[in-house]
Amino acid sequence: MALSIVILGPAHPFRGGGITTFNERLARGLQESGHQVEIVNFTVQYPSFLFPGKTQISQETAPKDLRISRRLHSMNPVSWYQTGRYIRKKKPDLVIVRYWLPFMGPAFGTVLRQAKKNRHTRVIAITDNVRPHEKRIGDEAFTRYFVKPCDGFITMSARVEQDLNDFVSAKPVLRLRHPLYDNFGEILPKSEARKTLGLDPDKKWVLFFGFIRAYKGLDILLNAISRVHDPAIQFLVAGEFYEEERPYRELIRSLKIEDRVKIVADFIPNDAVKQYFSAADLVVQPYRNATQSGVTPLAYHFEIPMVVTRVGGLPDYVEDGKTGLIAEPEPVSLADAITRYFEFGEEHFRPHIRQKKQELSWQVFISQIEGLFERLND
Repeated sequence: MALSIVILGPAHPFRGGGITTFNERLARGLQESGHQVEIVNFTVQYPSFLFPGKTQISQETAPKDLRISRRLHSMNPVSWYQTGRYIRKKKPDLVIVRYWLPFMGPAFGTVLRQAKKNRHTRVIAITDNVRPHEKRIGDEAFTRYFVKPCDGFITMSARVEQDLNDFVSAKPVLRLRHPLYDNFGEILPKSEARKTLGLDPDKKWVLFFGFIRAYKGLDILLNAISRVHDPAIQFLVAGEFYEEERPYRELIRSLKIEDRVKIVADFIPNDAVKQYFSAADLVVQPYRNATQSGVTPLAYHFEIPMVVTRVGGLPDYVEDGKTGLIAEPEPVSLADAITRYFEFGEEHFRPHIRQKKQELSWQVFISQIEGLFERLND
């Protein structure tokens, strides 16, 4: 059955971080399944104190295959009511809303209450961080306000499912696996990618990728590097700093690892992502805490094994000794896992990664959304 669906959340021209990328890929997958889809996007997404990066706006070309309308101002209640009335009159069968930050709870909760006054629309929330990495006053109240008009929930880690159970009862909660980010192009030859990035083709490259915040543990990785004794193992850090960069640079100097770390301190545009992953031998996620990570499905798409820390939902996605290795979030354990990975060798992991890719398809994810929608209408 073809549905009319609204995805409520960020899309182009907001920069292609995990939420934006996910929403756009989900919209395409739903369209491929025969549904009519509109993304109801923000006019203003974050206040400056919640966005420490350089800019929220992408310079990339707008997608021509998606219908995106900019309506919601996250801090303007008039906009919340207007956006809700727009969706109410549109009368979609389903609204899929992404919830990744309690700050969005008042806006999203009001929009959904207005939209559901048509007595037709169902709401499924895809919840990423019911309790955020960096807690603020009002988080719990904002989340409670958000979840009330939702009819069903999807989580992508056991940690988020547990958190959600503190806010929701008597509503269906479905835990799914985060599908692959397969919209960043094909795998490049390793030599070609390294030449493009100016990396030594004869070294072994470990990639840390994504926005740099305290909870992602880049300092743990830097402290581990001096304990990885093979000088051929080099480290590439690619991502924009969302906090002060200077302490990391000072740590690198104090550890005397300047010759082993290359930092690209900038937002990596979508069309360059394939170069970084194709150049890498290993992806490392040294996080202090996590729910799930968009880096993981990227690594699977590009068939790169991972070392992740045993926090939050990260171990849910990595089979220890098969698709990667799991370490504790401290330097000695992380260094040991990186060393052991290169002792195993890439070919030990690749068959398991290719098998896992089959399980993380968008078709599987979307069929589960369709099934949950049917349950809501039984």
